[in-house]
Amino acid sequence: MTFPDELRDHQGRCQPYVLKLRMLACGEVGAALPRQVTSEIAQATRAIIGEAEAAGRAALDTVTDRGGEPESGTFLRVRLNRLAATADEAITAARGGDMAGLSRHLRRFDALTSAIWAVQHAVYGRVPRQQPAEPARGRPSPASAGS
Repeated sequence: MTFPDELRDHQGRCQPYVLKLRMLACGEVGAALPRQVTSEIAQATRAIIGEAEAAGRAALDTVTDRGGEPESGTFLRVRLNRLAATADEAITAARGGDMAGLSRHLRRFDALTSAIWAVQHAVYGRVPRQQPAEPARGRPSPASAGS
C-alpha cells in the first residue's frame, strides 16, 4: 500500500468522529449538555488524534526511507500537540457546560484536523519514489537517455 493510500485510510476512519464533532459544534448556545457528551467528545478526539499520529508515523517512515529531514518529525509533533491541546480545551468546556466555548474549541479542532491532513497530503503524499541504484540492464538510465 502506498503512503497516499494509507493516509486516505487513516483519514477515512476519522470521518464518523469528525461528523459527530461538527454536529456538536453546531449545538445551541444555552442548551444543556447531556453528561455523555463529554465522553463522546473525548472518544472522538482521541480516535482522530490516534489516526493522525498513525498517519504521521507512516509519513515519517516514508520520508526517512527516502533520506528525508529529521525536522519533519518536529513539524508533525507540534501540530499534533496543538490538536491535543484543543481537544483538552473542548473537553474542559463540555465538563463546565460552556456550550459557546465547546463550539469554538470544536470548530478549531476541526480546522486543525483538516490542516494536518492537508499538510500530510501535500508534503508527504508526494514523496518522490526512490530511484534504483543501478539502471536495469539493456535500458539507459534516465540521466543518460537524453545524451
